[in-house]
Amino acid sequence: ALKKMHIIQTHILNFNYITPNTFYKPQTTRAFEYLGLSQSSPKGLLHDANMGEDVIIGILDSGVWPESPSFSDKGLGPIPKRWKGTCVDGAKFDSKKHCNKKLIGARYYMDSLFKNNRTDSGIADTEYMSAREVFAHGSHVASTAAGAFVPDVSDNGLGVGTARGGAPKARIAMYKVCWQTQDGSCASADILKAMDDAIADGVDVISISLGSAIPISREIDISNVFSYGAFHAVSKGITVLMAGGNFGPDAYSVQNIAPWIITVAATSLDRWYPKPLTLGNNVTLLARTPSVDPELQAELIYVDSSKEMTSEAAGKIVLGFTTAENGESATDFLNKQMEVQAAGVILAGRRSDKMIVSEGLINLNIDYQQGTTILNYIKSTNKPTITVSPSIALTGPLVATKVAEFSGRGPNSVSPYVLKPDIAAPGVSIVAACTPEKINYENGYTAMSGTSMAAPAVAGVVALLKAVHPDWSPAMLKSAIITTASSTDPYGEPIYSEGLSRKLADPFDFGGGLVNPEKAANPGLVYDADVQDYIRFLCASSYDEMSITKISKQTVKCPSPRPSMLDLNLPSITIPFLKEDVTLTRTVTNVGPVNSVYKLIVQPPMGVKISVTPQTLVFNSGVKKLSYQVTVSTTHKANSIYFFGSLTWTDGTHNVVIPLSIRTQMVKYFDQ
Repeated sequence: ALKKMHIIQTHILNFNYITPNTFYKPQTTRAFEYLGLSQSSPKGLLHDANMGEDVIIGILDSGVWPESPSFSDKGLGPIPKRWKGTCVDGAKFDSKKHCNKKLIGARYYMDSLFKNNRTDSGIADTEYMSAREVFAHGSHVASTAAGAFVPDVSDNGLGVGTARGGAPKARIAMYKVCWQTQDGSCASADILKAMDDAIADGVDVISISLGSAIPISREIDISNVFSYGAFHAVSKGITVLMAGGNFGPDAYSVQNIAPWIITVAATSLDRWYPKPLTLGNNVTLLARTPSVDPELQAELIYVDSSKEMTSEAAGKIVLGFTTAENGESATDFLNKQMEVQAAGVILAGRRSDKMIVSEGLINLNIDYQQGTTILNYIKSTNKPTITVSPSIALTGPLVATKVAEFSGRGPNSVSPYVLKPDIAAPGVSIVAACTPEKINYENGYTAMSGTSMAAPAVAGVVALLKAVHPDWSPAMLKSAIITTASSTDPYGEPIYSEGLSRKLADPFDFGGGLVNPEKAANPGLVYDADVQDYIRFLCASSYDEMSITKISKQTVKCPSPRPSMLDLNLPSITIPFLKEDVTLTRTVTNVGPVNSVYKLIVQPPMGVKISVTPQTLVFNSGVKKLSYQVTVSTTHKANSIYFFGSLTWTDGTHNVVIPLSIRTQMVKYFDQ
């Protein structure tokens, strides 16, 4: 059966169905400044990489709006001579007119949609039979990765700033594999064909913001075209980045879990536009809102959201509480208040950036604690009132960085010895290009949220790294971004994880942490791996040799006994079933100063002992690679949860950090 994939973006359940009224609060276009990639800096990675000018990023998505200023080629040099791709003509897409030195490739794939019915593909009449997109996703992803500088853009007046991609001068090749259909179609056969074409065309980086439903397929399953295609790409030296999915915050919800893929989680940014709510007793609270509304003064009333609507709410601001996970009761509550012509609604619920848009009704979102404060005030007076002021801007360390609630979480449900996600980047309310045919976004820019937005952000960073380190393998690039990532925000404040309750983020939330582009350019040491290492990993996973042969395109005979899954040279150590002592090996390659001495720092997980040999690594002109052994033992007497720590090699300048995720299992697969 033809397998269907979907775009990983929070507004979409499957490709053709938009979740009604779902909205993420716009912040600004400042994602890359937040990550330290500032255009105004006279030096640094952006400058050293010439903004990624000779790097080619392949995007598999829903197409592109080629007229967008984000795809202008102004100031770009000639297309790299190694480029073998093409632009394909189609409906409202003229390759001579719409492709340029920025958008150097544009293909579209639809054969699979006609496979069973040659006369009816199920594609909507509004679709373009070309690489042009009808739905605002592909342009957003492409411009986030490599869009040109476009000043004075916003999401309907919020988040005003300059839109740009992570690698503003990198070249873009769009491979349209997703179509607006009744059941949502990004067909697996088309995806694999597009990935093969991207490899042959000569892309350097592939960014994919697509995924399939849980449960996740094994890496060697033929249905897992992402794993297959990425394996082929990595074997040719092409780095593949994928979104970690939007099924969070549940454990085991992360998608695209193959170890040769860079899997990206989504965080918020450092800017927020709250609305002050001043009660009649002069207590002021800050609310979240999806709209720009003028100041309003009104009476305040509490309405039980489980009860029938009341006409007493007319002209007043209504306080209600909701506990629904899917927001349906919140929508119903809003609709009831609209019917009685309430002036506005304050919804108290679980803290989240996710909000409901309601035309003609002011909608304010607060948490339960704030809601209780307002309710107590209402009960304390005969005529409660409230003043809703215009939004204010909060920026910088005042605004905590959070792993988004929707972002897919580890552990890895298929290969628990492989840490996923790998890395995190901003993916909440990212302003970037879209089709101007999107209602209310005729200016061609909009804010979107999802790991779909985070993955191309890291793809842009990888493109910059590829420009300054053209000889680095995909595994070296992956290692560089993981080992230099930060567990704090750019201001040194902790990163939190949004979910049923807020907690400090851990490796299952954000992998190595928040991507740090400048540090990734100079990591000191890297953990490298090649195709043969991945084949040994697949053998260690007890997969059959025929399946490994198919994915690797080479005859494979696994050793006997099979190797340990713990010995894949990942920039992380994850042990899901620790009972007896285990010993594993890691190998590091020096990419820093030739003569370097690294000392060991270990922060062991709680109740876990970590022993490392040797504890000093000495590199010189004759020693580029060194291995070390790690012995892990537990002091727990019963099955435990995962505990986290880190292992760091430091020369005083470079801190090469890998996360440790260890779970004791005295009785395997048994949770008390």
